[in-house]
Amino acid sequence: MDIIKLKTFFDANKMRSKGALCVGLGITREAITRGLPVKFCTLLTKNKGQVRSLGKPKVQKILADYGITTVLAEEGGRTSRGSMGLAERYLNFLNVERPDNKELKAIEAWWIDRVREFFAGKPLELRFDQSKSIRCIVHELIARAEKRQSQNTGMQIVGAVMQHLVGAKLSLIVPQGNMLPMHGASVADAVSDREGDFSYGDVVIHVTSAPGEAVIRKCERNISGGWHPIIITTSKRIALAEGLAESAGIVNRLEVWDIEQFLSMNLNEHGLFNHKGRKDMAVRLIESYNVIVDACETDPSLKIKLG
Repeated sequence: MDIIKLKTFFDANKMRSKGALCVGLGITREAITRGLPVKFCTLLTKNKGQVRSLGKPKVQKILADYGITTVLAEEGGRTSRGSMGLAERYLNFLNVERPDNKELKAIEAWWIDRVREFFAGKPLELRFDQSKSIRCIVHELIARAEKRQSQNTGMQIVGAVMQHLVGAKLSLIVPQGNMLPMHGASVADAVSDREGDFSYGDVVIHVTSAPGEAVIRKCERNISGGWHPIIITTSKRIALAEGLAESAGIVNRLEVWDIEQFLSMNLNEHGLFNHKGRKDMAVRLIESYNVIVDACETDPSLKIKLG
């Protein structure tokens, strides 16, 4: 089979996310093992809700065959609703092209190269320009994350960057010995019994790039449980979050903060309102952020380089 056809399919379906890479690896390995054609229904779990070959253990076994031990995706590619449709389209593509076993092994190696490219992805850049306000610098960073997310369908880059920036900032101001637990951005609150993304004292913080009714319901539960909820979102989503809170009748019982202003105020205050202090605090913030990404995420391109 012509690899150009595979690359065309790859580009057309925007398969650069970790979940999509799991699809490419898992379905290709099934084709190698079973021989083409393969019926998609035979790859599904009993409840037909997931694709068996896309889970973390099977994907990591394929990577290990090529000497790769880094985790590609903690949840594999089986938990995303989009993964099932993508898996079916990719299997149909292979069934139509009907590559032989030798070609399939070359295809699998091609996917491994895409995984290596993923792990070698360039970090986001935060450009610390003295002529610009901290708020403007943070705004530009979020805009770069939004642009990267738009180019990589299925990847939740903006939310992860925001969550870990807030986590990094909190880690710098919380007294030693009271460190806040950090977690991956894809780990749902319900899975870990968390009240929100962060909790400290009587406060629960929800970090979101797209506030909706779900986060408002969480805030309602927080209030019922005696917590004081705070929503941190982007500047352009402030009005939306406040509108939803007003509709729910809780607008006067929670805070809604703009992440740009939140970080700007903290960097200025703890930097003692001078350029060197702000720069030093920015360095500490990004160092803390990158430590969190290393510990909680499998995508190294989420890291930030201070320029």
